Amino acid sequence: MDNRCVRKGAISLDEVLNDIEVPSLEAPDLDTSFVCDKSKDLFAEKKRAAWKDVQQTEARCDFAPNKVRISYRNPQFGIISLWKKSVYGRTLTDIKADPDMVEFFAVNVAKLVGQILGSSLSHGDWAIVTSPKRRHKERNFASLISARLGSLLGIPFYEDVAECHSKHRVGAVFSFGAEPPKERNIIVFDDFVTSGATMISMRELLLPLGYNLVFFTGINNKL
Repeated sequence: MDNRCVRKGAISLDEVLNDIEVPSLEAPDLDTSFVCDKSKDLFAEKKRAAWKDVQQTEARCDFAPNKVRISYRNPQFGIISLWKKSVYGRTLTDIKADPDMVEFFAVNVAKLVGQILGSSLSHGDWAIVTSPKRRHKERNFASLISARLGSLLGIPFYEDVAECHSKHRVGAVFSFGAEPPKERNIIVFDDFVTSGATMISMRELLLPLGYNLVFFTGINNKL
């Protein structure tokens, strides 16, 4: 006799459990044609192939209008950009390799600078500088744009004001490579900005000399 305490009206599961068919758990035969290479250390540290570094998806820009924005960096200062990185469009490598893009950048950025700074450009003592030349010292995209930008705005461009001996962008310390501008109001331009590290280094170089600084870039390289 079953002495279990069963609540009145409860359903007995014994019959239900008996009706359940347990599926077969037999594993299929393994394919023994695959033989593990015992000469390889499965736990060895895997080194990333150098070619994989360049396989990452490169940033693009479609130059869509109405993408002007101010990105703030630490220490707090704003970087004004004309365009924004996009999923589709031309790659940054393709853009920088196209000579026609120098004029395209300069003309459009000049319009933006004129709209923001207005008449102060003609009444104030302004100059333009850019980031140090690193990989491309002969045909530097940012320097070519800055020179043309200065011509369109009617202000001098000081080339090679900043130089950097470090290959790293983050935390890089810049020094003066040429005579600093005599003008007190400085436009700091770069072709594109990602983390803002280069602009921060430019700010740390120029600010102690008492300049009034305004930061412009062509492409904001963040979605």
